[in-house]
Amino acid sequence: MNSVIYITGVSGSGKSTIGKLLSENLKIPFFDGDDFHPQSNIDKMKSGLPLNDKDRQGWLLKLNDVAKAQLQKSSCVIVCSALKQAYREILKKDIEYHVKWVHLTGGFNLIFKRLNEREHHFMSSDLLQSQFDTLEPPKDAIQVDVSLKPSEIVKNIVEQMEEKSEFGLFGLGVMGKSLSRNLAQKGFRISIFNREVKGKEEHVAIDFKNKHKELENAHAFSNIEKFVNSLQTPRKIMLMVNAGKITDMVIEDLLPYLSAGDVLIDGGNSNYIKTKERYDYLKSKGIHFFGVGVSGGEEGALKGPSIMPGGDKNTYNLVKPYLESIAAKDVNNLPCCTYIGEEGSGHFVKMVHNGIEYVEMQLLAEVFTILKTMGNNPDEIADILESWKPKAQSYLLSITIDILRKKDRNEWLIHKIVDKAGNKGTGNWTTIATAQLGVPGTLIASALFARYTSFYKDERIQASKHFEITSLPVNLEIKDVLNAYQFARIINHFQGIRLVSEAGKAYNWQLNLSEIARIWTNGCIIKSDLMAELIPVLKEDDNILKHQVIINQVKLLKPSINKVVAKCMLSELAIPCLSDAVNFLNNYANSRSSANIIQAQRDYFGAHTYQRTDDATGKFYHTNW
Repeated sequence: MNSVIYITGVSGSGKSTIGKLLSENLKIPFFDGDDFHPQSNIDKMKSGLPLNDKDRQGWLLKLNDVAKAQLQKSSCVIVCSALKQAYREILKKDIEYHVKWVHLTGGFNLIFKRLNEREHHFMSSDLLQSQFDTLEPPKDAIQVDVSLKPSEIVKNIVEQMEEKSEFGLFGLGVMGKSLSRNLAQKGFRISIFNREVKGKEEHVAIDFKNKHKELENAHAFSNIEKFVNSLQTPRKIMLMVNAGKITDMVIEDLLPYLSAGDVLIDGGNSNYIKTKERYDYLKSKGIHFFGVGVSGGEEGALKGPSIMPGGDKNTYNLVKPYLESIAAKDVNNLPCCTYIGEEGSGHFVKMVHNGIEYVEMQLLAEVFTILKTMGNNPDEIADILESWKPKAQSYLLSITIDILRKKDRNEWLIHKIVDKAGNKGTGNWTTIATAQLGVPGTLIASALFARYTSFYKDERIQASKHFEITSLPVNLEIKDVLNAYQFARIINHFQGIRLVSEAGKAYNWQLNLSEIARIWTNGCIIKSDLMAELIPVLKEDDNILKHQVIINQVKLLKPSINKVVAKCMLSELAIPCLSDAVNFLNNYANSRSSANIIQAQRDYFGAHTYQRTDDATGKFYHTNW
């Protein structure tokens, strides 16, 4: 992958000298930013006046154009003071994945002396202090002390760029392997690490590297110290290990070899509360920590997942090029990765993603049950679901169709799979979060408990003998089943997104719900046409049930779900999420609920007080019942 190497630093730091030597060493073209200043800028500096941001705007854009044009042919070196982060943002516009930064550092007195010794330059040494005052040193650059000899500086730069890796991947499980290949395919030089256990896990990293051509330039390690030292500073290390105690153990193993400013990225399914604790703990040690949700499974991790990073906003630029480069792309070719918010917000959003996923899976299971009871075999059900794609397309719908068509020895494989659904904890965490935050995430809880119920297989067999519940054939139109499914999906998305919104308020995370919906439109398990429709809706309000388009859809679909739930209940068919969806709306959209009875009961036995409908002041009352 071609690169633009920007060499930055105040005037007099030796950028041009180093840039020319580096370009000769690497055998790539060299461009001096000073050569592209308009005459007005040159005249201004000659008169002893410093440039302002407006003066620099056009100059920086011109250099960005030069970089873009050169990248079509080869790599190049461009020297430019680029004193502010805002200037560097312009320089890397649209090419950030191709940019490498080198920053020349030195004391004021040394550089002032050099400026006075420099002849025939429009930059006066009198302006040097203004440059030091303006300087915002880049965090993501190779830092080199200009007191060294030019040849030593260039050698230092080359060693860091060519021998050291840009990014480290710790842990080569299924997801770690796929992500490392994805990074390598994007042209990043990476280091990979996996532990070794004699007689069990030996030579994992090196064997994996040798197996894939795209990893030929990767560095493979089983020694932690060598792995960490193989990385450019500030180091960027992504942990792909099991969530929980193992993550903490790995962090402790890495800490002795890390330096202030390094970045650890937890790409596992960690609990957001633990992520916040790790964020605070590592911050006290000068280490940046990101909790990053990654959705898409093995294939998504390789071809482009949806990525949800949470951590320090200012530090995000250090990891942004890597995460956004490997992410899936939406319909506008934008990465399905965006900065989520502080602390554990990334893992929280991923957790809710999984909660929504639980419900979407359960709803399809219930639809399968209904259509089967209506007399359809798996192939016929697959054909019905295929016909739903124009109105209800989603990743989960598509894979369910594939599952239903799969045969094993001329029999449908689905009939041979034991009806016990497992889980890895995220649905449990989401349900707990709904309770802790006081958000009615009823469908997520129903989907979770449906899985829990399924796991009691032996007890269910006994109960079926005791209660002799036999589902009767359901007489329904396919159109009504589709409408009921769509209705429940809207309620599911409302509850999940509302949970994210309330968490943002509770934890002071500045969450962009529309952006979250956007990065869920590709690369992840819950990608769907419905999610894409919610992007503009969420720009207006975090409550999708207040949007007129959604209101109209729900009103149109509701008669069908009423009919479906009623007939399934009478036929003794278990449909926990479909029934919960309509029950939720009946409760949510009721201006006078039965909660007055509950509040009266609370006041009766616990003197918890109540408010009165005939007192608009909001005063609380207690009755001696």
